[in-house]
Amino acid sequence: MVATIAVFTLLGCADGVKFVQEHENGGVVVYPFRGDQGSLLSSFRTEALALIQEKCGARSYTIVREGEAQGRSRVVSPIEGQAEVIEERRWGIQFHCE
Repeated sequence: MVATIAVFTLLGCADGVKFVQEHENGGVVVYPFRGDQGSLLSSFRTEALALIQEKCGARSYTIVREGEAQGRSRVVSPIEGQAEVIEERRWGIQFHCE
């Protein structure tokens, strides 16, 4: 899974939950998380599971695997001349609709 997701370049700091792969019977969703909070306690995990349920509809689903996906680093400058590097971490869930 990590290798599958690592192929994708994730864009946008406020992307929230999104599909990086989508198939008729499943796919891969990713969501941001903070290291101190962990992936399981991220508020976006509930949204990710809701997106999976929406994709599968009345069918049940199986989480095939999950793990940390490729994040990114970005530079922000809240004050001119002062740059700060922000590390964004993302978690991926690969699933299959039954």
